[in-house]
Formats: sequence, C-alpha cells, structure tokens
Amino acid sequence: MFYCVYSTFISTFYDLSKILGPPTSWFILSFPKMATPKKKKMPVQEEIQDVDNDSAMAVPSSAIPPPNISSIKNKMRRTHEFIKLKRQRRKEKKELQKKRKRETEALGDEAPPKKVPKTIENMRVFDETMVDPQDEEVLHDEAHDEMASYFSRDTRPKVLITSSDRPRSTTTRFLKELGQCIPNSEIYYRRGLDIKKVITQALAKEFTDIIVINEDRRKPNGLLLCHLPDGPTAHFKISNVKLHDEIKRAPKSTEHYPEVILNNFNTRLGHTVGRMFAALFPHDPQFSGRQAVTFHNQRDFIFFRHHRYLFKNNKRVGLNELGPRFTLKLRSLQKGTFDSKFGEYEWVHKRHEMDTSRRKFFL
Repeated sequence: MFYCVYSTFISTFYDLSKILGPPTSWFILSFPKMATPKKKKMPVQEEIQDVDNDSAMAVPSSAIPPPNISSIKNKMRRTHEFIKLKRQRRKEKKELQKKRKRETEALGDEAPPKKVPKTIENMRVFDETMVDPQDEEVLHDEAHDEMASYFSRDTRPKVLITSSDRPRSTTTRFLKELGQCIPNSEIYYRRGLDIKKVITQALAKEFTDIIVINEDRRKPNGLLLCHLPDGPTAHFKISNVKLHDEIKRAPKSTEHYPEVILNNFNTRLGHTVGRMFAALFPHDPQFSGRQAVTFHNQRDFIFFRHHRYLFKNNKRVGLNELGPRFTLKLRSLQKGTFDSKFGEYEWVHKRHEMDTSRRKFFL
C-alpha cells in the first residue's frame, strides 16, 4: 500500500514538472513580485545667497589632487602616464624659463640678480684647512715642500709606470694609454719584485715619480703615486675605467705636451694632492697639440679626463675625448716613500668615522 501511494506521488510530481517547469519557479509563479514603494521626494528649501552662482560652482584647480600614477595596476598604462607627466612638467618648466627671460629683458638693468641654486658643493661644511693661494703661510709651505724643486724648474719630470705582479690584458692596455697621456714616462712590467726595490732602482735612474696600478678581478682597482726622492705617497681607489676603444669616436692622441687643469683642490690636503698631479707633467705645454688633461675634484671624487679641443669660431669650442677615463678616490697620504709597515701617515680615510655628513669634504 505504501509503495502504491509513493509511486502515485512521484508520477504526479513528474507531470507537474513538465507543465510548470522546474520546482524553483513554482514559488515565482504562485507569488508575483511585489512592487517596492516609491520614496517620497522631500521638498528642497531654496536659500537666498548674495554670492553669484558662477562663483559658487567654480572649484579652484589647487583643490583637485593630481592623479596618482602609482595606483594604476596596468604596467604599460602606468609607464605611458608617467612619460606623459614628465613631458608635461618639462614643457611647463621651459615655459616658465622663457617667461622669466622675457621679464628680465624687459626690466633691463633694474632686473633682480640671478638666483644661485643650492647644491651640496656650495653648502659644504666649513673646513678650517681651506687655503688661499695668495696667503703668505701657504706660499712659504709651497716653497719648502717636496714638490718645490719641480715648481722652481730645478728638476724635469720623469715618471715610471708599473703594475702589480703579472697584470691582465685590461690592466696592460690601461698602462699603455696612461703612458701616452703622461710625457717622459716609461712602462715597466715587474714580476715578483718588491716596490721598495723598484723605488731604489728608480732613484738610481733619476725618476721623479712612480705610478703603480693594482688590479682585482682582472680590472684596475688601485693607484699608488709616489713622489721621489722624499715622497709623499698617495694611495687612490680607481673606478669607472674606460679605455680608448670603449669611448665613442675617440681619435688617437699625439706626443705633444698637454695642458694640465686642476679644479677644486681647496684644502691643505687637496692642495698637496693637486701639486702631486701637476708634478707628473712637463712645465711648458705644447699648445699646437691642443690637448688638455683635467683633474676635476667633486665631492672628494677626482675625475680624470683627456681631451683635444678645437676652436670652431670665436665663441664655440669642440672637444674630443681621447681616453682613458677613470675616477680616483683618495684612501691615504703617507709621508716619505712607500713603506707599508713603518710609514707615517698624514691622512687616512676612515669611512665610518669621517663620513658623518654628505656635505663634508676633505679635498
């Protein structure tokens, strides 16, 4: 009996599903959707104001925040918007410069003086060792220091350039190009010979300076400059070395004596280092070669450049870089010739103790 009732119920349920569809739609058919009551509109009270409608609707441009490009998730679109923003800022900067130039020309002599931009160099921490080239004490020290014989023209520079033991190809090429920059220089490839013995042999052959190029990982990483016969000895770190072949459109150098340019060696320490560099080159440059060697000190980094200049007209000058190009950083200055064990150091760079401010320089 129970089986008959159950089969009857199933068959009836199956027939209803064919007519009315699936069971989930029966509730929708039997109960139609009730309309939601409409919200009553509240009357708006108009306020009388003395301010004009146009001025009330105006929104200042400063109140609109600039678009946040970093919030864009699409990388290509973010890059495109960033380039577009940089282009717009560059355009606004040029327009502002043109506007200021027109105002300055219109005012003429009554124009305000040009503002000097603030840089790390002109905001450097005051150093008591800053020197005045015309100071009597400085002139007295220059007349009696180790390089005095060169500046009084009693000696003629003769430089010995050598390297560490068994130099690699990059260091060898660097030695050759450095020898082309410095006139009256000779290259000596030492093998297992101590620097003290090299100094003794150099004194016997009347050399005035020794340059030793050290290397690490097959690249030059250090320069030792020793002035003979009484020193001083300076040790530098070398970085950013570019040889002649790595410089675009670099012509070959000639054997003319170059002009020497020393920039921003303002302290007592910098003055000594600058005089050591100057003592490497002959006294009278040959201007017919139009070559110039520059030692430019900026934030205690010494940039070495070798150029040939060409006068295009009365106002324009063209430069061709000859190479090599490198950067020096002074590590220590030692009295006398090289002596790693018993030498007396005038100055040693201690990074964690001395680099306390970005605006403090020693050269």
